[in-house]
Amino acid sequence: MSILPSGVLDTALKRRDELLTVAETLVTYDTPSGDKVRCDALADELAARYAPLGTVERMNNPQGGDHLRIRVAAPGATSEVKPALILCHYDTVWSAGTVAHRPMYVEDDRAFGPGLYDMKISLAMAELGLQSIKEHAWHLARPVILLLTSDEEIGSPTSRALIETTARECNHVLVLEPPVEPHGELKTARKGIGMFNVTITGKAAHAGVEPEKGASAISELAYEILAIHALADHAAGTTTNVGIVKGGTRRNVVPAEARMEVDARVWTSAEARRLEEAFQNLRPVTPGVQVEATGSFSRPPMERTPASRHLFAEARRLGAALGLNLGEGATGGGSDGNFTAALGIATLDGLGSPGEGAHAEHEQISISGALERMALLIMLLTHI
Repeated sequence: MSILPSGVLDTALKRRDELLTVAETLVTYDTPSGDKVRCDALADELAARYAPLGTVERMNNPQGGDHLRIRVAAPGATSEVKPALILCHYDTVWSAGTVAHRPMYVEDDRAFGPGLYDMKISLAMAELGLQSIKEHAWHLARPVILLLTSDEEIGSPTSRALIETTARECNHVLVLEPPVEPHGELKTARKGIGMFNVTITGKAAHAGVEPEKGASAISELAYEILAIHALADHAAGTTTNVGIVKGGTRRNVVPAEARMEVDARVWTSAEARRLEEAFQNLRPVTPGVQVEATGSFSRPPMERTPASRHLFAEARRLGAALGLNLGEGATGGGSDGNFTAALGIATLDGLGSPGEGAHAEHEQISISGALERMALLIMLLTHI
């Protein structure tokens, strides 16, 4: 049957109370990354909620919450039609007990709650969006696969392979992370994220009696900090940040050890390769000191491609039919969309609810914005 944008929007708006109820249920679960017991409890809830919509596969994860993959069939689609992949995560940055102190609440068009904006509202949007398609007998343009993972907030160490393997089956990827605020742009580019550790080994000595017999790891640390900061290229958007430094044992001892942890961000794969090579080529200035660097870009950059721009153009066209004026943006933060984009698969990010305060105590969403984005998701799944 035909599907009219006005009917889709009306359907979404009528589900306001239901969307908030589902979101509140999900927020009630504390799901700090790596907490298997608590994350698995929400995985149980999600598996039950999505079971009427498709085939639920549960991937055991000994290091944290189990990952869920839901396959939704598209009646009439041939086997040659590749699925659309929807990416969501259900872990949050909030520790156990947070929800008891700050439960979800609503004020006018805003809803507040830990993990609501990033990104439990998206789980509710996906569920009710697919439910609406089923109830109205609207036809999916292609099969849909949803991945609900439990470790995005800590870099997706256990889900990356699953994400990449699943994405290779798919035509394109829709990521329900929050949009670029304050104007709610969709994301067609994200920076890659590199994490590096630099360990410096010197030689201890008495700082007052025989300092000449020592080799200061902290002095070398200062040189290496300057060298690492010099790797940044602000014109290219490449940044390096020495975020943690440690070293030494006593005030009167020439320090034999020091280390630092570095965050690096880049827009392009070429810059990622340049920085990885530069860290491996760090050399000491201080005699008698050794420097060792480990690490890499754990999330490759999500670069704009013709395929992602085309996907955005389609979303913009469908959004306009709903009365939405969707813009295109980029962000320095990473998501699981970085992995799929690096595979060359068209990826559109930032499709979650407008709001603000990700990872902050004032975390909130726009309720009307969430309903509009649910309508947009329905349009994407039934038209592309």
